[in-house]
Amino acid sequence: MASFKDHFVIPAPAQVRAGEEAWYRGTADAVFQNLDLIDNPDECTVAIFGADHIYRMNIEHMVEFHERMNADVTVAAIPVSSHLSTEFGVIEAGQDGAIQGFHEKDIAAPTIPGRSDQIYASMGNYLFSGRVLLKELKADALRKESKHDFGYDILPSMLGRAAMYAYDYQTNIIPGESGEAPMYWRDLGTLEAYYDAQMDLCGLIPSLNLYNSRWPIHTASYPDPSAKFSFDEHGDAGFASGSIISGGCIFSGGAVRGSVVGRGVKIHGGSLIEDSVVLDNCVIGSGCKIRKAILDEGVTIPDGEHIGYTPEHDRNRFHVTDSGIVVVSTQAVSP
Repeated sequence: MASFKDHFVIPAPAQVRAGEEAWYRGTADAVFQNLDLIDNPDECTVAIFGADHIYRMNIEHMVEFHERMNADVTVAAIPVSSHLSTEFGVIEAGQDGAIQGFHEKDIAAPTIPGRSDQIYASMGNYLFSGRVLLKELKADALRKESKHDFGYDILPSMLGRAAMYAYDYQTNIIPGESGEAPMYWRDLGTLEAYYDAQMDLCGLIPSLNLYNSRWPIHTASYPDPSAKFSFDEHGDAGFASGSIISGGCIFSGGAVRGSVVGRGVKIHGGSLIEDSVVLDNCVIGSGCKIRKAILDEGVTIPDGEHIGYTPEHDRNRFHVTDSGIVVVSTQAVSP
């Protein structure tokens, strides 16, 4: 449990509560099986937010919009490129945000009026009247043909029966952020998207600002020492540029460029890591060269290893995505 002044967060493990002892059958079913965690659902507003997205949002503004419109359900939405229509739920909305249609991952989904290259995509963030949510989830649980999914089933079935509005994420205001900065939102549904989101942090002007003291990102706190850059046996200094380096790292002569490095990573002399994501507690031996790779937590790379330089060789040993990102797991590397 993490405490934030007068609020708290309790992670709830997955649990089977359906009568037929079924694991979660969809996003709606996952919430339905955990309704016991909601106190007084008839008298509250319930926020249901996807956990596989990266963004910064002042949720209070969305709640104010939801209450002002006297909505039964409010869906956060953002314009994205129309070629992504098969990856998102697409919303048709009026000038006031009233939702007129849903198209879940449909290649023929309508574009935004006047903007033929963009669709209005659901962010997977919902505010529900607790009373309405309870009613809809109970009804959906009885539908044998349902996928028990908010995007496919719950929201489309409410059209014409409930007050449904789209909240324009572009209007969300974050204290300490420039109003001219583009809104940042990434869906991490693929390895490419995960990699791109990590690389977004390394730019001269990062797409996602981690250093806004007026709107900090609350996360776990570890008693790690600061990152240390020291010399190897040849007197060469370790260094990093254009990168994010976490606590507890020791670079003994190794070099890192344009990468995100997790906690407790050790890099030895003569090694070069470029455009990569290195998760916690990895050890990079001497004389290694690694580029455009994701190293899983706890991976040890033997001395002299080259990754990301010979595609066919990499594919014989590791998983390589269509865009050429090499994914290295602990099982794939042997000393």
